[in-house]
Amino acid sequence: MMMRGGGWFRYWHGADATTKPNVTRRLLLRVLAYAKPYRLQIAGMLGAILLTTGLGLLSPLIFREIIDSALPEKDLGKLNLLVLGLLAIPLVSGGIRIIQRKLNVSIGEGVIYDLRVSLYHHLQKMSLRFFTNTKSGELMSRLNNDVVGAQNAISNTIVSLITNIITVIATLAVMISMKWELTILGILVLPLFIFFARRLGARLKEIAREQMSYNAQMNAMMNETLDISGALLVKLFGRIDAEVEHFEKRAADVRDSGILRAVLGTQFFVLIGLVSVAGTALVYWIGGILVIQDQFTIGDIVAFVTYLTQLYTPLQALTNAPVDFAQSIVSFERVFEIIDLPLEIEEKSDALHLSDVRGQLAFADVSFRYEIDRRQLLTDVERVGRMHSVAATRSGDPRQRGNGNAAGAPVHQARELALDKLSFEIAPGQLVALVGPSGAGKTTLTYLIPRLYDPSDGRITLDGHDLRDLTLSAMAENIGMVTQETYLFHDTIRTNLLYAKPDATQAEIEAAAKVAHIHDFIAGLRDGYDSIVGERGYRLSGGEKQRMAIARVVLKDPRILVLDEATSHLDSQSEALIQDALSHIMRGRTSIVIAHRLSTILAADLILVLDRGAIVERGAHAQLLQEGGLYANLYETQFSQQRQPA
Repeated sequence: MMMRGGGWFRYWHGADATTKPNVTRRLLLRVLAYAKPYRLQIAGMLGAILLTTGLGLLSPLIFREIIDSALPEKDLGKLNLLVLGLLAIPLVSGGIRIIQRKLNVSIGEGVIYDLRVSLYHHLQKMSLRFFTNTKSGELMSRLNNDVVGAQNAISNTIVSLITNIITVIATLAVMISMKWELTILGILVLPLFIFFARRLGARLKEIAREQMSYNAQMNAMMNETLDISGALLVKLFGRIDAEVEHFEKRAADVRDSGILRAVLGTQFFVLIGLVSVAGTALVYWIGGILVIQDQFTIGDIVAFVTYLTQLYTPLQALTNAPVDFAQSIVSFERVFEIIDLPLEIEEKSDALHLSDVRGQLAFADVSFRYEIDRRQLLTDVERVGRMHSVAATRSGDPRQRGNGNAAGAPVHQARELALDKLSFEIAPGQLVALVGPSGAGKTTLTYLIPRLYDPSDGRITLDGHDLRDLTLSAMAENIGMVTQETYLFHDTIRTNLLYAKPDATQAEIEAAAKVAHIHDFIAGLRDGYDSIVGERGYRLSGGEKQRMAIARVVLKDPRILVLDEATSHLDSQSEALIQDALSHIMRGRTSIVIAHRLSTILAADLILVLDRGAIVERGAHAQLLQEGGLYANLYETQFSQQRQPA
């Protein structure tokens, strides 16, 4: 079978300098830091290793006594005792190894737990920008595959390293005491061990990195296409065969890299095995000559060769340890890459926690751009498009030629700055409506208020305090947001509502649901508030999901409301219910609404008209109509056909 990318040709020729294991002292200390909380278990495991190693050294001596003493002397009593000793040693060693294994697993699983919690905690603090530029499947790969690989370095590689070092030292000491000349002869093959280990170590690390990258790509694709939204898209556009073909390519990369890694590892062990046989044959030859010359007994040579076998096994593991550790270190590097990602939205150490928020908001020369800082993105995973025939450029990218206005074409919203020097104030309790063409920057503006992003320039203040000077918990407690795309967990209705207020009573939950006009619907379900909503809430209609989102915000009871009043895709009954619910929850609160309904615009204390990221008009409905600008045009095209309230 032909390997993709010329893998079979490349594997023996090693890697360049950039792929050599970068095992620095700082990295080692950081890796070992994860073992620090398990000092007692490690100490117990080291004690068990010493005991099993010592017991393992007794068997060859017993063999020598049987051959050189008990059998020639025909001493049955001595033979019985020695045979009992041979039986007792593995029994005792087996019991100790069970304890050692339990300690080892406790350490390994503990490290997995610590790493995963650290990763998950750090990811939760990443900004929205990070998640919009990272595939969730890649993150799942880091949290699963890479964490397990990193755990292997501590629970297996390092433990094996310690065990083998102790075994080699103890075995060498006994062998030297028996015949130091034969000991030197037996370890003359050590340079060959080292040669093969260094020859293949860097290449195995490179293959391990490639395999992890391919796994992450495959996981990312599965996450996208097996998600309910992705599965629906695939079916609607009849792309099942194309997606299967695309998946086959990803899975083939994983398969081929796995084969290459396994074959290369097997070749390494075969070569090391041949070297071990050569060393053993050499000792038998020289040792046999010494036996013939009466300088060595048969028992001595049997014991010596047994020790030599015990020496080669850990030596083989020690020469392979850099290879194993290099592969494990790739996992640690990928794990640490996430932990080391800088936080874009960070809380100051002396951040102020506002306990009594009035709700006064002010934007002062606020600008924002969706620039991507590569330092805040993951590396290694190649982002490959599904259809290579399609150019991978964003529509409306101002850096691409042809985005200018063609003759007679409408003004587009493509630009470098998403928001451009916005300045306005909102008094406590006011309702501000945001209107403007699609892409004008309305949603971006609302994302800055709960600090999902920070402004590129300028400042936003809440009750006179810069948002960057406040605690993130204060922001979360006092700002409620209902987005156009409602997200619900695959859980019960009650659990989804309690996400806003975990200690809410059933009475509070029902009161919030009644305000959102969703209580009667829930009560009519067979399981009521214990009904499962399905993946992303797909068991509910669009209007039901939006009313669930409104009920969740009502239960939270924030001082400031940020709403995307998107009701264009709903039926008239759902739309009327949602509009009534919104009118209830906005009373007495500072509200910023992306308005799609004329009723909301007419009720607003201030209308901000956005175009190409800038506020081009502001004022009340009647005033803006008289000006005859963009708002008047939007009114004629979007709002005038909506029935005004009596």
